[in-house]
Amino acid sequence: MKLATTTGDFSMYLDSQEEAIKHIRTAGFKYIDYSFGMDFNKKIGIAGENPQEYLKRIKSLADEIGVKFVQSHAPMGKPLLKNENYDSFIEANKKSIEACAVLGIKNIVVHSGYRNGLTKEETYMENKEFYNKLLPTAEKYEVNILTENYDKMCSANTFWTDNATYVREMIDYVDHPLFHCCWDVGHANLQPMSQIDELKILGKDVYAVHIQDNYGNDDHHTAPFFGTMNLDEIMHGLNEIGFNGYFTFEADGMFCPLWRKKTFDQDKKLFVAPIEIKDKAERLLYDIGKHILTSYDCFEE
Repeated sequence: MKLATTTGDFSMYLDSQEEAIKHIRTAGFKYIDYSFGMDFNKKIGIAGENPQEYLKRIKSLADEIGVKFVQSHAPMGKPLLKNENYDSFIEANKKSIEACAVLGIKNIVVHSGYRNGLTKEETYMENKEFYNKLLPTAEKYEVNILTENYDKMCSANTFWTDNATYVREMIDYVDHPLFHCCWDVGHANLQPMSQIDELKILGKDVYAVHIQDNYGNDDHHTAPFFGTMNLDEIMHGLNEIGFNGYFTFEADGMFCPLWRKKTFDQDKKLFVAPIEIKDKAERLLYDIGKHILTSYDCFEE
């Protein structure tokens, strides 16, 4: 397997995807998961001025410094909430799929939606309607749309696709050759489940993974070894299903996100670690990934 990580690793530090890509490459990574959420949250990249020129520029940068875009994450939103932001959210997803084609990305993760009061069947039905708005664009550009297992959210009267059985049912319900899944091992770690058994349920439909850790009590998105996740189980599960995709980190919470942190109005000298220390943490993330894959004789440059 080849190691990849997300440009979202530097969303707390940089307002430029180009600069994030350079920092990721310096840390050792050659393969990149492009976070379109970063573009739309910060109004940069494809959500900024001259998106076509921007895509040409970062594609040229990738060639120049020796990185490859291998998967992506669509902007986060509320797919089942048809409010005043709904049309722009659909368009943002379509633009992200189009950008994938320019960057040579074959897989984009697009979260399913949920809404309080919907039954399981109604949730599947409304999500199929949502994904069907995107699949014609995916067909045009030959990009796979990947749904993802949620973290366990305890909310009465709300259905979540938070395990492999539900994800499998969603895939079968949407029933499209370009619709598969991404398995998030950190989300799965929030429940008492066998990740090997869960991965077997999904099998060849696992087109991508998100590798991140936590203490089993919240979706921290920290690095492996920083939480309670059993890495041996993950590796055995991936090997059992013959996973041959990228071992992709989503450890963008390795340093605590700003929205989680306590504040002190009198001073902010230490509110955020300097980027020089973040760069060292990114290198550590690469070393952790290399160690995991080398231990199972499957590390590829």
